[in-house]
Amino acid sequence: MCGIVGYTGFQDAYEIVINGLRRLEYRGYDSAGIVLEDGNNKLEVEKTKGKVDDLVSISGQLKGKAKIGMGHTRWATHGVPSDRNSHPHLSNNGKIAIIHNGIIENYDTIKTMLTEKGFSFKSETDTEVLVNLIQYFMDLNAETDFPTAVRYALNEVYGAYAITVMHEDYPGVLVVGRLGSPLAIGIGDKEYFIASDASPFVEFTKEAIYLEEGHMATISLDHGVDIRTINENSKIEPEIQELKLSLEQIEKSGYEHFMLKEIFEQPKSIHDTMRGRLLVEEGVIKMAGIWDYIEKFKNANRIIIIACGTSWHAGLIGEYLIEEYARIPVEVEYASEFRYRNPIITDKDVVIAISQSGETADTMAALKLAKEKGAFIYGICNVVDSSIARITDAGSYTHAGPEIGVASTKAFTAQLTILTLIAFKLGKHNGNLGNAEFMSLIAELDAIPKKIEEVLDSTHELVQNIAKDFVNATNFLYLGRGYNYPAALEGALKLKEISYIHAEGYPAAEMKHGPIALIDENMPIVIIAPKKGHYDKIVSNVQEIKARKGKVISVVNCGDTQVSEISDYVIEIPETSECFSPIVASVPLQLLAYYIAVYRGANVDQPRNLAKSVTVE
Repeated sequence: MCGIVGYTGFQDAYEIVINGLRRLEYRGYDSAGIVLEDGNNKLEVEKTKGKVDDLVSISGQLKGKAKIGMGHTRWATHGVPSDRNSHPHLSNNGKIAIIHNGIIENYDTIKTMLTEKGFSFKSETDTEVLVNLIQYFMDLNAETDFPTAVRYALNEVYGAYAITVMHEDYPGVLVVGRLGSPLAIGIGDKEYFIASDASPFVEFTKEAIYLEEGHMATISLDHGVDIRTINENSKIEPEIQELKLSLEQIEKSGYEHFMLKEIFEQPKSIHDTMRGRLLVEEGVIKMAGIWDYIEKFKNANRIIIIACGTSWHAGLIGEYLIEEYARIPVEVEYASEFRYRNPIITDKDVVIAISQSGETADTMAALKLAKEKGAFIYGICNVVDSSIARITDAGSYTHAGPEIGVASTKAFTAQLTILTLIAFKLGKHNGNLGNAEFMSLIAELDAIPKKIEEVLDSTHELVQNIAKDFVNATNFLYLGRGYNYPAALEGALKLKEISYIHAEGYPAAEMKHGPIALIDENMPIVIIAPKKGHYDKIVSNVQEIKARKGKVISVVNCGDTQVSEISDYVIEIPETSECFSPIVASVPLQLLAYYIAVYRGANVDQPRNLAKSVTVE
């Protein structure tokens, strides 16, 4: 959840670390800190509550002073956001500094032991406990060197972590380790970079090592990268990979916010997700991860989709798709609840995990449980070589490109694209989807990027103007039927995430069983009402709302008359099959949430209390 940056080489470490932190601020932004090793091999630390800009305002004197350093942006877990809880944390002797992403679950037991040994603590964090445990092992035996002490300490803790550690008696050395949280090592020419992902060093090198689960590395200019297993200290030969990331992908390219840029990237991200997979002229969907295990899917008792947040909403739509076109039973589970309710899983089940980052801790924990029970695991994620990509038996990357905005947009529609391809491929293979219908559906799917372009062109300014009228709203209700019920859930989530307005998504038919009590002249209701599906029923729902003076914002097909005539605001989208309507309808809902948040003065890309990659449970 937090952002980690480290550097050792010949450049100014301060500039490398600060610029890297700016790129990782989407991972955590309630506090920030930096530690550098000065010319006298002493550690200099600056840290503060707030954002990276706040850190820069107090740390300028460190510029140009060091060739090695590390920095951190925090998303608070243990201890409130404050100067003293910010990372880096120093050991009691002041010689060791650490930055940490994750949670040490047994920190309290270790803290009690260390306190009895005479250690004291300045912060409320689990991280300060870990750095003092490293000091404890070095104090215990004078022959224990720094990397060994780190390994001893990591063998005593359990939880999730990615750490980077410096010691002033080991100049030029960084020690890193990971368990459950990602960490990348950039390999430059006489320099090395550490980061939670590759974005901080993409302009300096195209070569990286992604540290494996349960591994640690000692990095120095003299000895390069020495990778070991944490448990056994076995030496590991590093696998160097070529980065596919470009600098252009992680910049705003003239947009005011990353979120707006990513909304407008959706025609391309959906096209890229289909490219090489959807071959309309040949009448083929090519997905090796499905085809190589087609019998697993065909003979599955059921498919269990596991996800969190926006990805869970994508999974709900996936349930509709797979059950309708492939006729395989599907259950959709919150990953955060799945592992704790003693679920029934067998080797006849297929588990599909959906995660933008591929690092979501709740989803990872659920997958490990499913794997232990013998289920076949299929992953859908956006980040190559992520933890979920590694643990699964097979899977599909979404190819949405880096998503920096915390509120997911293009990753969501890319996930829907993958789930649609899977449903159609399985349906065609098992005979539930006839050739004529299959050809019609894949041709229409191929046209979706163009329809998204039309939506962006035709609704952008309209939605912007609608948003101005709802800046002071305190509640929203989002309604949809069938495939568009999960789309309503996602629309409500987007609004609450970035504007801090309370919003609920509901099946439109359920409105009369409770939420209708909330409707009055102050309640805005967003209703997704395409012609395909349950249109007549939706018309009735809108009439029920208007009879109670609710303010209706309707998303309808171009040329609609019935719903449009009784709506206060109308957003038109191109007509498409019902199964594709969540992809098309989600775009104006993303824009609506975005502009309401902008007009309320909210930080759209970095909403309060949220982080992009949730690597703690």
